Amino acid sequence: MSVILESKSSRVCINEKGAEVCSFVLKETNLEYIWQADETYWARHAPVLFPFVGKLKGDSYTYNNESYTMNQHGFARDMVFIVEHQEKDSATFLLKSSEETLKNYPFHFELRLIYRLVDNDLTIAYQVETQSEEMYFGIGGHPAFNIPLVKGTNFNDYYLHFAPSKSRFLLPLEGAFINLAEKTLAQTNTSIQVERRIFEKDALVLETKGENAFSILSDVTNHGVVVSYDNLPYVGIWSPFPKEAPFVCIEPWAGIADTTDATGKIEDKKGMNLIHPGDVFERSYKISIK
Repeated sequence: MSVILESKSSRVCINEKGAEVCSFVLKETNLEYIWQADETYWARHAPVLFPFVGKLKGDSYTYNNESYTMNQHGFARDMVFIVEHQEKDSATFLLKSSEETLKNYPFHFELRLIYRLVDNDLTIAYQVETQSEEMYFGIGGHPAFNIPLVKGTNFNDYYLHFAPSKSRFLLPLEGAFINLAEKTLAQTNTSIQVERRIFEKDALVLETKGENAFSILSDVTNHGVVVSYDNLPYVGIWSPFPKEAPFVCIEPWAGIADTTDATGKIEDKKGMNLIHPGDVFERSYKISIK
């Protein structure tokens, strides 16, 4: 089952499974911006990453001296959400903890994804609450965008644009894990051509502060996409090298993969968020198409 949101100029489709955006179309041109999950390359569209972003060492972690297993990016992307509220241009999806989730994640939670479509701008908002004494979690988006967007263009006709134009810290991956010892400045003070080689070591993981906007643009076409936010500490930019996949992901995160020196304790994990009963964790990002 899916939910359709519409504005005068665009249309969005969201699957109840994973509360995942599966389509974002500009009506005037019928142009599809979201990757259509061809399993040859990657069988997802735009999954929500919860309660972890990235991979854990040994696919496991400990809490209160108990050990738990967890696959990369958590379980929310594979679970069916309840449609709690729906209007023509907005919808709220709810996922609650259950006996199933408690086996691998010992916290009682309510996770809401709130989608709002205004013209060609789709805002994705996260709300996380807990009934546990305390709760550690990561959360983030993983939207994939068709590149090339327009027939007659190719992958290398597009470039990544960073706003504001300034250097940001790059957190390099060693395998699937963050190597903080090799943290360095990335040249995000200029645009970068979209090329396969920039994904040779997997995703580009950047630290972000304040307002940020990451765009996929081209000098060959006026069509492009912008992912923007002002309250998320990381972004991942990814395409599955060495496959010649026709998409690029721009992934705003409140959390990251384990570091190479991670202890395995959830309390020590870098990038995790901590809330208590009565707290409401709220973050959001926006996808704009043109």
